[in-house]
Amino acid sequence: MTSILSPRAAGKCAVVTGAAGGLGAASARMLARHGAKVFITDIHGDAVAAVAEEINREHGATVAWSAAQDVSDEAAWQRTLADAVKVMGALSVLVNNAGVGSLGGVERIELKEWHRVMGVNVDSVMLGCKHALPYLRDAQPASIVNISSLAAFKTDPDYTAYNTSKAAVASLTKSVAMDCTRQKIDVRCNSIHPAFIRTGIVKPFFDKLGEEEATRKLVRGIPMHRLGEPDDVAYAVLYLASDESRYVTAAELVIDGGSRAV
Repeated sequence: MTSILSPRAAGKCAVVTGAAGGLGAASARMLARHGAKVFITDIHGDAVAAVAEEINREHGATVAWSAAQDVSDEAAWQRTLADAVKVMGALSVLVNNAGVGSLGGVERIELKEWHRVMGVNVDSVMLGCKHALPYLRDAQPASIVNISSLAAFKTDPDYTAYNTSKAAVASLTKSVAMDCTRQKIDVRCNSIHPAFIRTGIVKPFFDKLGEEEATRKLVRGIPMHRLGEPDDVAYAVLYLASDESRYVTAAELVIDGGSRAV
């Protein structure tokens, strides 16, 4: 027996990157629960395979597949998308979720680290869009969802590379969206911008300060006074992946508990 809640994503075939945990895993579970097939990837192949197995156990059927993928590698993108279409039959949704954090002001960051962050956070999004579009064009209406961050708009000088990469994703998203409209194809491209979400990204703060003190500090600039939960973002992914958002493209969906307003 499946656990599909409603057919909001019925018939959709989605690739989700960075899905071994956190927002990627939550988004994959959400899409599957609403009727989609999901092909999930991560640099950590064993971990993402475990998530796919968990999804399939929940549904009592094979609705999820997985692969190890270095999202900064162009050839890996080509192989991954071809494999995804082979097992799912089509590609109608791409969720570019894979990303890395980085600490360091402009005078302290090493060029090697800058390139690493840009490779995972920006190059991967461009490569995913580039190589997914031929498949998405064949599966219209289709959707690209790029996970950016509130850091695209509210910057911290200690996160120079991360801030820059997430702002680049926001701009790239609009460029792809406008390219699709210019071609008159029904492929939408939107970005999601979360504030702090209760995922592995906040674990170092919890480990250093303890969960209570870390949470208190992290939510100081959040009017709703709490961290977000993975499903807060996963529901946004579901909306943008579904045909409910057929008239939404080049949008920036901010999920931040009101942070951008203050």
